[in-house]
Amino acid sequence: GRHWRKRASAGGGERHALVATSSQPTVIAEATEEMKVASEETFGPLAACFRFKTEEEVIERANNTPFGLAAYFYTQNLKRVFRVSETLESGMIGINDSSVSTELAPFGGVKESGLGREGSVLGLDEFMEVKTLHLGNL
Repeated sequence: GRHWRKRASAGGGERHALVATSSQPTVIAEATEEMKVASEETFGPLAACFRFKTEEEVIERANNTPFGLAAYFYTQNLKRVFRVSETLESGMIGINDSSVSTELAPFGGVKESGLGREGSVLGLDEFMEVKTLHLGNL
């Protein structure tokens, strides 16, 4: 099926008991490209696991979306950290961590997931008024 709830691991995908607008943390094992989760920007505790053979293949698939708020990957290889991070089309990347936001780091995406950054010193630009002076012969 196209909907991720049909493929959710046992116990996942149900509404959260304390927060009616949120779902329980859910892992989708064996996710496929035909599922909505592969083409929609999901805001919730959802991890979709897709099979892949090469690093290049999985990066191409990850970038083949109009969205780019956050991406996540796990590795112990520092060279891979920089290689993959440079090629992922995402505004924020969590490496070996599920958290991509802090008050010290800029928050924002790319593509249809946003333009500009919030938070940190980079977020201050949105509130600044710039004045330019052009002087001729005095």
